[in-house]
Amino acid sequence: MKVVLIGVGQAGGKITQALAEYDYEMGFDAVQGALAVNTAEADLQALDIDTLLIGRDRVKGHGVGGDNELGAQIMEEEATEVMNELDGRITSKAEGLVIVAGLGGGTGSGGAPMLARELNRIYDIPVYVLGVLPGRNEGSIYQANAGRSLKTVVREADSTILIDNDAWHATDESVEEGFDTINQNIAQRVGLLLAAGEVIDGVAESVVDSSEVINTLRPGGIASIGYASVAAAEDSADNVNNITSATRNALLAGTSLPNAVDADTALLVIAGDPDRISRKGVERARSWVEDETGSLEVRGGDFPLDTERLAALILLGGVERSHRIDEFLDRAREAHKQANEPSPNPNEAFDNEELDDLF
Repeated sequence: MKVVLIGVGQAGGKITQALAEYDYEMGFDAVQGALAVNTAEADLQALDIDTLLIGRDRVKGHGVGGDNELGAQIMEEEATEVMNELDGRITSKAEGLVIVAGLGGGTGSGGAPMLARELNRIYDIPVYVLGVLPGRNEGSIYQANAGRSLKTVVREADSTILIDNDAWHATDESVEEGFDTINQNIAQRVGLLLAAGEVIDGVAESVVDSSEVINTLRPGGIASIGYASVAAAEDSADNVNNITSATRNALLAGTSLPNAVDADTALLVIAGDPDRISRKGVERARSWVEDETGSLEVRGGDFPLDTERLAALILLGGVERSHRIDEFLDRAREAHKQANEPSPNPNEAFDNEELDDLF
């Protein structure tokens, strides 16, 4: 699936670069262009992809300081500049536009929904948002920002693929320590999804193409991605259980939104050496996904890769009714409530009638 990536904010820029690099290194040619947009000049200077600084008159290149309302205003005011920068990158080959953003900060959480609105107004191809939710231990302002951003971006984008920061970092790492790990995991999983339908060495028996991805995301709302891999036996007949095992791990332990299993639509992609992929295993795994997700619309197919492992990649559409989303929204509402409570007057702590004021 050929796409143009637009990273908004610090996290969005870093993930966009990781996605573009992974696509280039793997030779998928799915990423047709990549642009990072930010209000913080220092964040852009650390990137190797094309960049655009916005809000120079408002914040002087220093960022919006977590103020996502200001981030949205700046994106709205400078939408023309962003569109001009994208002009020429979005060609007739592009099958989708993907906005990448961390939803907890200021520029990304405010700018992504506004940019999705503008892109949908101008272009006929789908506009997706790849949004990253803050982890539980990140500050309350990030939770509140992400709650407001998520509510808005789901309305403005054709579909929103969510990544929970608590999902894809090593168990012995904090979220802060694991940012690079999380970004690389996102690049690998989303990169494989975007590569579906591109010309790869090897011939798949049941081809996965771009329409499968687009149709899985067509209902809109919130989507998630699951991934797991296992060592493959040389004989495909010996890989029936390996394929079903990888699929189970991808859905039950490897999704970007842990425990979000119920879905409206699903796509199962088995990636690996075509000679090692068992058709029986793929069909058995696909049937299991239907039962587990409750979806009557489960697509499936192969993706040829030169590797000695078998990987299961699962895309779930319509997971917004999951307990994981409800849990996050409760956390975001509580954070928003706390942020809007009046701050205590620090002078009241020093009220003492027995002491005279110095002045």
